[in-house]
Amino acid sequence: MKVGELIAAFDPVETGRTMHEYMARLYPICRSITGDGVRQTLRILQEIVPLDVHEVPTGTPVFDWTVPKEWNVRDAYIKNSAGERVVDFKRCNLHVLNYSVPVRARMRLEALREHLFSDPEHPDWIPYRTSYYAENWGFCLSHRQLQALPEDEYEVCIDASLEDGHLTYGEYALPGETPDEVLISTHVCHPSLCNDNLSGVLVSAFLARLLSRTSPRYSYRFLYIPGTIGSITWLALNEDVVPRISHGLVLTCIGDSGNFTYKKSRRGDAEIDRVVAHVLQQRPGAPKIIEFFPYGYDERQYCSPGFDLPVGCLMRSPHGEFPQYHTSADNLDFVRPEYLAESLEVLLEVVAALETNRTYRNLNPKCEPQLGKRGLYQKIGGQRPEATRAQQMAMLWLLNLSDGRHTLLDVAERARMPIARLAETADLLVEHGLLRESKS
Repeated sequence: MKVGELIAAFDPVETGRTMHEYMARLYPICRSITGDGVRQTLRILQEIVPLDVHEVPTGTPVFDWTVPKEWNVRDAYIKNSAGERVVDFKRCNLHVLNYSVPVRARMRLEALREHLFSDPEHPDWIPYRTSYYAENWGFCLSHRQLQALPEDEYEVCIDASLEDGHLTYGEYALPGETPDEVLISTHVCHPSLCNDNLSGVLVSAFLARLLSRTSPRYSYRFLYIPGTIGSITWLALNEDVVPRISHGLVLTCIGDSGNFTYKKSRRGDAEIDRVVAHVLQQRPGAPKIIEFFPYGYDERQYCSPGFDLPVGCLMRSPHGEFPQYHTSADNLDFVRPEYLAESLEVLLEVVAALETNRTYRNLNPKCEPQLGKRGLYQKIGGQRPEATRAQQMAMLWLLNLSDGRHTLLDVAERARMPIARLAETADLLVEHGLLRESKS
């Protein structure tokens, strides 16, 4: 099966519903850059795609970094003097400062305040905060709740461990006709946050499952890694694989209603940059194409100067540019099935464009060949006049630019036509002996 056939058979309603159901299962899990939450998440993803799970020991040197200690949390709370839990990790895992060291203490509110984090701009939401590389402890709560805390003596408990263990990540490699790879990477290190974490995880997993039903030209590698330290670790341990990466995408914040945003690779003009821009510009809405900058998600590791891989970042609303970002409002109501399905459909179109972006040579290059006597106009008989005209123009553009130097993407950009239409038309012209794929 070809990727184009997957797109034709794609059921956005059913697929979106199924992705959202998986999201509801993954949402309560307390994930971090290490720990059992990541393992539990990867086990659920293995129901969708046959991931290989890798464990990298604490202390492993990875370039200028070191794999950190493993963090696991079992319970955490703040109790008032009446023994009531006024902040409870079991009700929302965002309540704990991620990577908090264990603590058991009693203290007055004045001393406790320096360990409490809230967001005054959104007083009803719980913020997400971390302390990965500087040992600390704390709780996050809504600003309204913080303001309402009375003077009292509080019992504080974070039942957690921070000790030697492993960094865990998932990987799925799908072989293709060539060893050249397309890398799809997403982070799995956030707790109960749907758009900034789970949307990329699930869209990637369902893309992998769909592609496993095809016989692709490229090989595909899907990574499910903790942010920053995960990509650094993978790159450090897989430098022999890196030269095979021909195209790549980091997926994040891809389940909300915002228009699509694409952040280019460091190169700026890589094939993946042009393909994504082309696909998005063919769709309704107002996509935003932005230049690379060395901040954000794991694209900045893949695009570091020592690797300079052609890896961009596909988003809907960019991180930090929607109010729900890194708060409890990034929940199951914010991410909807229809947006997940649309994002998956865009990725299928991107993959189809990469798969079909070939170079052809016109076998009858001296003046236009007579198309009518070959029955090519009859092939499109009965179509609406505008569709017939578009097909005719696709044939003429292909015949004119198929000189062994221009790819289908080159033709699509110049003709302002969908690459999918040009790929279908190229097949038709090959069938009639007018084009031949150029391997050089």
